Amino acid sequence: MNRYCLTLDLVDDPELIKQYEEMHQEVWPEIKSSITTAGIDAMEIYRYGNRLFMIMEVNATFSFEKKGAMDAANEKVQEWEALMWKYQQAVPGAKPGEKWVLMDKIFELNKNVG
Repeated sequence: MNRYCLTLDLVDDPELIKQYEEMHQEVWPEIKSSITTAGIDAMEIYRYGNRLFMIMEVNATFSFEKKGAMDAANEKVQEWEALMWKYQQAVPGAKPGEKWVLMDKIFELNKNVG
């Protein structure tokens, strides 16, 4: 199992942030299905201020390329993503059109490994 960590910013508006969190209390079933079908076994999103941090645990069937192609072909995912742009904004340094940006792991402590 691989783990990926990504980041994204929200528009710095308390009402929009509240709405975004409410949307994530009832994520559309088609969106949840698209996530798991892509090989993502677990996903968590955390927020500090307007900064988001996502942790994804994926199985061997997952790739970012496969997920991107699946999303591009899924009308409901496209609808959700368009709606989310109302609340989201790219982090500094993101490429044009890039939403969630993959973070680099710089430290790990695991007392169960060597």
